Amino acid sequence: MSDPLLRELDHYVVLEPTRGERILTAAETLSWLTAQLAGLEEPPADLLSLASDRERAERLLETACELELEPGMAVQWYAVRLEPPAR
Repeated sequence: MSDPLLRELDHYVVLEPTRGERILTAAETLSWLTAQLAGLEEPPADLLSLASDRERAERLLETACELELEPGMAVQWYAVRLEPPAR
């Protein structure tokens, strides 16, 4: 997420193959993503240097929008704004 405005967003649309689409708060998304990582046998190679699933989830929220759970099955998340930005 290179746009600084996205860092100010408080909600994410989460897409799961088995559950469909949901809107979660930023805190709920972080918890959800932490749980997704905890369910993996091994974290993605680019996240191995981070000590915990929580740190890995934080990095993913800042840098990605998809996590492959197994071949052909991935979850996605996208930052959304529910209210117009304050002026």
